[in-house]
Amino acid sequence: MTGVPTATPRPEDVSLAGRVVVVTGAARGIGRAVAETAASFGADVALLDRDPAVDEVAERIVSAGRRVVVGHLDVRDRPAVVEVTQRIDAEFGGVHGLVNNAGGTFVAEFMSSNERGDAALVAENFTSVLDVTRAVVPLMRSGGSIVNVTSSEAFQAAPGFAVYSAMKAATEQLTRTLALELAASGIRVNAVAPDGMPTPGDESLAAEVAERSRFVPPPRPPSGDFAPPEAAAGVVAFLLGDLAGFVTGASISVDGGLRAAGGWHLRS
Repeated sequence: MTGVPTATPRPEDVSLAGRVVVVTGAARGIGRAVAETAASFGADVALLDRDPAVDEVAERIVSAGRRVVVGHLDVRDRPAVVEVTQRIDAEFGGVHGLVNNAGGTFVAEFMSSNERGDAALVAENFTSVLDVTRAVVPLMRSGGSIVNVTSSEAFQAAPGFAVYSAMKAATEQLTRTLALELAASGIRVNAVAPDGMPTPGDESLAAEVAERSRFVPPPRPPSGDFAPPEAAAGVVAFLLGDLAGFVTGASISVDGGLRAAGGWHLRS
């Protein structure tokens, strides 16, 4: 499908026309922005999310002239993941791109959490990536591109989010290993690590941190302001397309410089 560029890049190399992209967590935030951006670049899309708002995203994409398959499911449900990938294959005849975006967290210091909470974080932020990737890779018969959405917390301490950040770090490592294992199949595997992009749920998390945590993150990105989810979606679109044909095993920070600036610090 995609390969190493051998000539001067052209504007049309940005296009995703004729390709099928699967996006998890597609109802809101970065997932919604990625799905709509991929469609605007010409891709047909499969939207996976348990949030009913995914139907509104599908309607906008269909009205723009692209084909859509919607999977109303929790990506932690393995049988449901297998069923929806079979539907995607039947509808589209294969997949060219996968964006593992689904995830979530809550505020709890490590010693205050419990086994049930830990299991939920592991399943939502890591095991689901394993299951969806294993289900989709066989549909990438002509090669493809996988993009895993992690977080700047994968690279720094994250008090109150220990298991979540550990799972994002695990996904970063998985990205590098799969880049090697899947290279022979023509599949590239990369990650984007966003931060500084307010998404649904962030306000309540920020309020909990302000109330309960002894630590605070940097107040704003070094770039000077926060960014919408579309800032991450543009980088994902690049990684899905031909311009990134020689990029695999990489992780791109999309955070306005937050990772470069450093991590959480004690309240003064």
